[in-house]
Amino acid sequence: MDVWEWIHSADDKVTVLITRAEMSAALNRLLRMKYLSQEDHASALAVFRADWMNFTRLPITESLVARADALACEHNLRGYDAVHLAAALNWQELIDLPVTLVTYDKELASAARALGMAVLTEKQ
Repeated sequence: MDVWEWIHSADDKVTVLITRAEMSAALNRLLRMKYLSQEDHASALAVFRADWMNFTRLPITESLVARADALACEHNLRGYDAVHLAAALNWQELIDLPVTLVTYDKELASAARALGMAVLTEKQ
């Protein structure tokens, strides 16, 4: 099963509110770099936007950013990667169940694993 199939089969899909802007930016970058045609870009963006309401969207709060600050320093993460990890950890603690983090970023995956989280990556 690939990552997208796994995400769409998951009981709950939870992300941080900034994911919407990050996904659009990533798709736009792929278009600029000519990895996506205009048609594929438009299609991917439409699919993502249509699915957006199926995600539980976690807000950015002062406490989330403070936790991300600590995680960024502790695990040498980029800012938004630290925000995503902080949100995943907060969500896991809130629901008191294991959460699987889905990421293509090696540093983020490594940090999540170091903190005991399950991680699903591109190659799984």
